[in-house]
Amino acid sequence: MVATSERIIDTNSSENSHDKVAVLLMGYGEVESYEDFANYNEQALNLLTAKFAPVPTWIYPPIAKLLAMFDLHEWSHQHGNFISPHNGIFEHQRHNIEHHLRHTWGDRVKVFKAFNFCAPYLPHQVLKQIQGEGFDKILIYPLLVVDSIFTSGIAVEQVNQALAKTENLEEHWIKSMAYLPSFYNEPKYIDLLAKLVEKEINHRLSSAYLPSQIGIVLMNHGCPHEAKGFTSGIDESQKLYDLVREKLINRFPLISVGWLNHQTPLIKWTQPNAELAGRNLIELGAKALVFMPIGFATENHETLLDVEHIIEGLQKKYPSVNYVQMECVNDNDEFCAMAAEWANPLIESLLTESAMVINPSLAKGSHSHGHHHHSHEHHHH
Repeated sequence: MVATSERIIDTNSSENSHDKVAVLLMGYGEVESYEDFANYNEQALNLLTAKFAPVPTWIYPPIAKLLAMFDLHEWSHQHGNFISPHNGIFEHQRHNIEHHLRHTWGDRVKVFKAFNFCAPYLPHQVLKQIQGEGFDKILIYPLLVVDSIFTSGIAVEQVNQALAKTENLEEHWIKSMAYLPSFYNEPKYIDLLAKLVEKEINHRLSSAYLPSQIGIVLMNHGCPHEAKGFTSGIDESQKLYDLVREKLINRFPLISVGWLNHQTPLIKWTQPNAELAGRNLIELGAKALVFMPIGFATENHETLLDVEHIIEGLQKKYPSVNYVQMECVNDNDEFCAMAAEWANPLIESLLTESAMVINPSLAKGSHSHGHHHHSHEHHHH
């Protein structure tokens, strides 16, 4: 096999011909029918809130129903029967990424989408389909939230729950697995974000405002500071922000991170939130504000409705400021091409490494502190 940027695949090699990789692209999924709100919220509470809020599980169903009423009010009454475009955009991303991967790997690679919270694309349903189609090598690829180890962790948690229900205890159906955790520090992604912001400013603002009067709020996925010891991704999100800021700061001095937090009581969230970030920049003399989501790759109700609310609130206070709400990278072809590129090395190693045989019946919980203490010093890297 020749590894060039246009890889040439040796399709005649008989030992490889049956080898193929399923790429499992993971996002939240969002309700498209208002009847599903309570169910969606219950899943979200179980998977997300449980990790940082001291809430007993019996309370989830009633809370989920209560939240569903708020959601219904917000989505249908305040926002004219808003239907989230998230699932449609995610399907475009899946299709485009698959198109780019097929260019390299032919039909040895297929991209499947799984949603954390929405049937019929829940991870256990999609894994069943992957197994049914004869794949035994999987690349897990959380796409929606760029830098939250926390939400990517949920993806792995759900995959693990599904895989624990394996029928054959002698031999697991999965023979090989890889994971692409995040692309918060990928130079091409950073460049694309900065380029999109500059393009928007040139198009809409640069003829009316000095660069120092244009404030930029780069929005990250909010993270709780205390999440029962779970890593929540604050460090990665902060690095993502710093890298994009670095690309823009010489031209546009007024830049702030804005965290899109879920305002849960008793929880300390990352600051400044996007609204406070906007206010701070206005105080520094911004006459126009650009809100760009960098911590989300796919549009969802947070990047749409939450940001809309934030802008509405600021508009009431500061009506003379010009507000620009930008989109996520979504199915931008340049983004989909790079997203495929990041997967290539992992797909290559999955295709070339020989299959492992995992025998689940050998797994036993144990607590051995045998007599190997002397060897420990060799493991400090």
